Amino acid sequence: MKIEIEKGFAPSKIICVGRNYADHAAELGNEVPNDPLLFLKAPSAIVFDGSKITIPKQSAQVEHEGELAVVISKTCKDLTDDGNPFDYVLGYTCLNDVTARDLQKKDVQFARAKSFDTFCPIGPHIETELDVSDTSVKVHVNGVLKQDGRTSEMAFSVDFLIRYISNMMTLNPGDVIATGTPAGVSKLSSGDECEVEIEGIGTLRNHVV
Repeated sequence: MKIEIEKGFAPSKIICVGRNYADHAAELGNEVPNDPLLFLKAPSAIVFDGSKITIPKQSAQVEHEGELAVVISKTCKDLTDDGNPFDYVLGYTCLNDVTARDLQKKDVQFARAKSFDTFCPIGPHIETELDVSDTSVKVHVNGVLKQDGRTSEMAFSVDFLIRYISNMMTLNPGDVIATGTPAGVSKLSSGDECEVEIEGIGTLRNHVV
């Protein structure tokens, strides 16, 4: 079932997972960590399908990162090994973890590089019935395929991530977990059209200005 994402969609937090695909970690000169690498993206960065991604004047290297996003349905805290993480999932959607790569490298930590306004396109809707164990994640820029991975390649699976995160911070209804991006990230320029396509969900389209 599809649930439309309302314009007022405002999760209390967006938890992102870095280096969750070995090929993406390698292309940036990193290794997959032993434990999930977590960082937060500001909810104020959210825009929707058809909205514009704005390149800020502070960055000369803004890149796309197409990801499967998990939307939480109910409060989840300290989930044990006996608990079923999928009981806390409302559904799944497409997310573009837009990143100012030059600022990420300069700052070392990720907050500024990930949280400019418009840096979190999400949508086009939430799919409630989807097996995400082996789902295709693709990104096209101006019709050219840039990223092409499958969720089965993730170092840490969706269920593992929900359980892991819930034991550090309470997951509230509407919270979003961005599960990482495959290799192929590239620079976005004004005039580009960026499409994040996830099998079983659809395509998130945004123009760059």
